[in-house]
Parts: sequence; structure tokens; C-alpha cells
Amino acid sequence: MTIYTTAMKCANVINNMKPTAQFIFTGNIDSESDFNNIKWVTGEDENGDAITTTTNPHAELTWIKVKAEMDKL
Repeated sequence: MTIYTTAMKCANVINNMKPTAQFIFTGNIDSESDFNNIKWVTGEDENGDAITTTTNPHAELTWIKVKAEMDKL
């Protein structure tokens, strides 16, 4: 039996809703607070390291929409 964590669900939903979105998070995404701590990649610096923000740049990826899709899985 495979355990399908909320981290896996969230990542799958984001990838399905916005395949070009790049993000980083650790742990499960069980609440809006967790969702708001996702680090969204907005570019890279001169060394090729990711530039991130916790301000979600993707209007179509709201907690309500992502959670609704997670609940379907």
C-alpha cells in the first residue's frame, strides 16, 4: 500500500494546474498556513541558485482551489 501524503497531493495538484510553476516546500501541506509557506521560484541569481518568495506569483493557484483538487485525490 502506498501512502499518498498531503505533500505529494499538493505537488501533483500544482503540477497539474500550472505545469510551469516551480516551488519548494518541506513537510505536508495540511493548511492554508502551510500553503502560504511554499517557496515559489521566481528566477535564478548569477550563480544559478533559485530566487524564491513565499508570495505566490500564480493567481490561479490559491489555497482554496488547490485544496479542492487535493480533496479529489
